[in-house]
Amino acid sequence: MTFGLIIMFFIGFISFCLIKDHLLTTLITLEYLVLVNFLTFFLYLSMFGCELYFILVYLIFCVCEGALGLGVLVNMIRSHGNDMLSSLSSLLW
Repeated sequence: MTFGLIIMFFIGFISFCLIKDHLLTTLITLEYLVLVNFLTFFLYLSMFGCELYFILVYLIFCVCEGALGLGVLVNMIRSHGNDMLSSLSSLLW
């Protein structure tokens, strides 16, 4: 069980590091990593019989992170016309 979670995390981390063409694919891989961490926290907290309030706080921060990422995506599409990360310049921001 633990080995599978480690493999899932490293697959997500490797895909996050290698796929940097579009902002949307980067956001999807970040959400995949968030879900793997959520599953890990849930399994370990339920295995030790702890309260699950920490998971609720974690989910609140994850929703805020997702909303912020979608806001950046919408702003980028409105200003540049696409979500290609290669079209970004640090001088434009």
